[in-house]
Amino acid sequence: MNKIKKQPTRTCLGCGGAFDKKSLVRIVRTPEGEVLVDPTGKRSGRGAYVCRDKACLEKAIKGKRLQRSLEKEIGPEIYEQLRESMEVQGGP
Repeated sequence: MNKIKKQPTRTCLGCGGAFDKKSLVRIVRTPEGEVLVDPTGKRSGRGAYVCRDKACLEKAIKGKRLQRSLEKEIGPEIYEQLRESMEVQGGP
């Protein structure tokens, strides 16, 4: 009998919806304290997930949910890098 592998789900910080891990964008705070987008989802560090939608990223930024989740103060230049990298990855 074959077992069906369960897909891990994560919650989007913007809209609060639960989605498959692979359908979300992972933002990670590395052990060195750097905040960046993790396209592989395997980089070590504390992760937070957001839909591939700019509106969700903006909600997470505006509500300071990203800062709370990553437990780090995030500057405006890092937010701009996150916006740019989400555009490059094909977010709507």
